[in-house]
Amino acid sequence: MKFLDLSLPEPAENLAADEALLDAAESGAGGEVLRCWESPLPFVVIGYANKTDTEVDRAACAQLQVPVLRRCSGGGTVVQGPGCLNYSLVLEIAALPALGGIPSTNRFIMERNRDALARLLKRPVEIQGHTDLTLGGLKFSGNAQRRKKKFLLFHGTLLLDYDLARITRLLPFPSLQPDYRQNRAHQVFLTNLHAPTAPVKEVLREAWQAGQPLLNPPLETIRALARDRYAKADWNEKF
Repeated sequence: MKFLDLSLPEPAENLAADEALLDAAESGAGGEVLRCWESPLPFVVIGYANKTDTEVDRAACAQLQVPVLRRCSGGGTVVQGPGCLNYSLVLEIAALPALGGIPSTNRFIMERNRDALARLLKRPVEIQGHTDLTLGGLKFSGNAQRRKKKFLLFHGTLLLDYDLARITRLLPFPSLQPDYRQNRAHQVFLTNLHAPTAPVKEVLREAWQAGQPLLNPPLETIRALARDRYAKADWNEKF
């Protein structure tokens, strides 16, 4: 597996990069990769099938000039920006039996990430809901996946030192919640790890044995996808 530490300047480019890496692997032009990135700008990301009017406070986003974009995977709505580290895994489905289905893929990846972060933090980390990681019942990571015939994309967020008040301002209470949330508001449901970025990247890299850097990411494809899809209103406003 290759490692790519690539944070792009524009929100649309960062979302496009994950899909471009998946497409490259599926076409045979790429392979398994672990990417880490952090947006320099705040923006809201909704899951592929989310309804923007339900999941986002449009007025608050407009007032604060925070763009709302749609990703290619499922899952809930998140707020990106400095202090929120993202990771993306592109994995070959046939490489491991555990990757053959959605539930087993969730379990396999979440368990490996949980164990890696617990070693770093020296605290118990739990998997709750379908794909949340928590400390003491407080969520610090949400995750989602997209599958193709030969490869899958599994990506997620890690709240390291994020402005949690911004999430409260931009997102209403979600339309769906895991049982363990128990109707808790964002500010009492979420937590930061207060961990430096570099060691978190390193433990993920070790956990996934992503030894060699990816030297030639598909930058032209990323730019084209960002321009033609992720920055377009007909994609971001489709539901």
